[in-house]
Amino acid sequence: MSPPLCPLWATIPGPCPPCAAIPVPCPLCAAIPAALSPLSPVSLCPCILPLLLSRCPPCAAIPAPHVHCALPPRVSSCVANAALCPSCAAIPPARVPVPPSPCPPLCCHPRVPLVLPSLLPRVPLSPSPRAPARRFRIPPISLLLPVSPPLSTCPRPAMAPLADLYQVSMAYGHWRAGRHRAPAAAELFFRRPPFRGSFALGAGLAEGLRGLRAFRFSAADVAYLRSVLPSTIDDAFFDYLATLDASEVTVTAFPEGSVVFARVPFLQVKGPLLVVQLLETTLLCLINYASLVATNAARFRLLAGPDTKLIEMGLRRAQGPDGALSASKYSYIGGFDCTSNILAGKLYGIPVRGTIAHSFIMSFRCLEEVQPRELPPRAGGDPVDLAGLAVSWLQRVCDLLQTPPSKANQGELAAFVSYAVTFPCDFQGLLDTYCVRRSGLPNFCAVALALHQLGYQAIGVRLDSGDLAQQSKEIRGVFQTCGAHFQVPWFGTIPIAVSNDISEQSLEEFRREGSEIDMIGIGTNLVTCPLQPSLGCVYKLVEVNGSPCLKLTEDEEKMTIPGMKAIYRLYDAAGHPFMDLMALEEEPSPSAGQELGIRVLGRLEETTKVIPTTVEPLHRTYFRDGQVCEPLPSLPEVRTHAQVSLNLLSPAHRRLHEPQPYPVAVTERLHQLFLELRQGSL
Repeated sequence: MSPPLCPLWATIPGPCPPCAAIPVPCPLCAAIPAALSPLSPVSLCPCILPLLLSRCPPCAAIPAPHVHCALPPRVSSCVANAALCPSCAAIPPARVPVPPSPCPPLCCHPRVPLVLPSLLPRVPLSPSPRAPARRFRIPPISLLLPVSPPLSTCPRPAMAPLADLYQVSMAYGHWRAGRHRAPAAAELFFRRPPFRGSFALGAGLAEGLRGLRAFRFSAADVAYLRSVLPSTIDDAFFDYLATLDASEVTVTAFPEGSVVFARVPFLQVKGPLLVVQLLETTLLCLINYASLVATNAARFRLLAGPDTKLIEMGLRRAQGPDGALSASKYSYIGGFDCTSNILAGKLYGIPVRGTIAHSFIMSFRCLEEVQPRELPPRAGGDPVDLAGLAVSWLQRVCDLLQTPPSKANQGELAAFVSYAVTFPCDFQGLLDTYCVRRSGLPNFCAVALALHQLGYQAIGVRLDSGDLAQQSKEIRGVFQTCGAHFQVPWFGTIPIAVSNDISEQSLEEFRREGSEIDMIGIGTNLVTCPLQPSLGCVYKLVEVNGSPCLKLTEDEEKMTIPGMKAIYRLYDAAGHPFMDLMALEEEPSPSAGQELGIRVLGRLEETTKVIPTTVEPLHRTYFRDGQVCEPLPSLPEVRTHAQVSLNLLSPAHRRLHEPQPYPVAVTERLHQLFLELRQGSL
């Protein structure tokens, strides 16, 4: 009798793709992969086994054996991975601790996104009282896509290896010295405002918290570190690494989407020195680009104004799929309305939009290629030949516009008719495949008016070349002329969208020339941030064992501000923030209407007096005891918060070119601590 098909490896027809080793029998169901026979030599697969021997990545819960079949469930007994038993399709029992059982292996192929096995179909492999015997195959690996459930149920692979090697080397130094559990604190901030502006949008906090929940070294991670670190390292250190997590870490931060200024900590991390040190690169990686692209998107939104629709369309230009998905997500936070990226829409719930490409229009040569041609009126009735109706309207439109019908490209007309028959309620035209004025515009108007005759309404046009601002005004004039002449009131308001390497300069030109553009698609200059490829966030130690510490260099900009801090935003009578204030954590909070003696960074030699109308504490505690302890907002809520934060800025601080520098200050006590530490270091 042939061995049963292993449901976890059913898609791997033989050796493990990364290493060509033969997989061992599945430890969860004891089945042998279909490509093997019981007599085949079985060797250890280093790519898969460590995943099998680890606990659930998000919560380290231990799976419990199933009460009916006594097999470990395919997923662990934690809330994140609760699922049906793969052997009998029964629901797992109550979650009770038992000796460790293997969690499900994730896909071991390095090029394939990790997939939570609980999302795969649960089909039993043998008869049981609760379900008949059935066989199945997991969908091909190439079809498996990542998902984005809520943070509380989102599993991740172990995140600790997302670090620079020297972090682990320093960790060994702390461990050897017995300082690894010393309480420590670090801050994440940027030194200069990006894009020569005054502000940034803080983003990536939710991803950072996910990284903290998944912070651990798997058995495979530890084995790899053994292979790359010096052989003189004590074995007990690797055993210690295998026990690490973020259960003793506390994180305070700005709410995601907040306006953040240079030198002000976006987040602060407290915990054991070794863990705080190891988190540096992980947090920088998750927050740097997120904040940069959100800030870039916010700048485009400020230039476009509140009424123009912005669509992110940088998928094909982004730095790989991870960069593309991050760009879609964080440009939405920054103020974009939608994305062209289907996967980003699926994962994050971002509205997805699209038009048509030149290739669709170029694929048609004549009206005879259009099939089907008929479209029933929207109100009901017999189908009408839309192609014939469009041809009759084309003559009338060309007569009105005083352009010969023979100049209108027949293939373009056929493409428009075909698209209109397919999407009568969502018809839109791309006007610049050939000549906008002599072909694209009259062809679109003819098909749109034919649709109107049948009770439908076109939803827009797009331009992708030429002088976009000038063409938009000419097109708006034609639409208004047709609407008035043919008594179609909505025709004059048909939305006009543009694309074609749009930059900040492009938006400034649109505004200066008074364009008629309603929607703007932006790709390369949004997702690649060419004006500033990196935000330059840094992560600096500010306290160890209760003692503040200071980085002192000849470059004053790179000096750190010591000690754990409370961060406040001071508002004037008009409701605009005019200063961010850093105080020592133990200092009393400043009050509205209180005169404060402060020192402004860059002018520390003099004391400044300010009286705020409102004082806002900026940091909240988001992570404690290994768990997120503050409810996290949805992506639309973060987006709304970002726009509110931007709108609160004074025009002098919000303008994009040569803005007034935003002052950041420290209290007299914090300044005195800085002076004492600097003097002691000299």
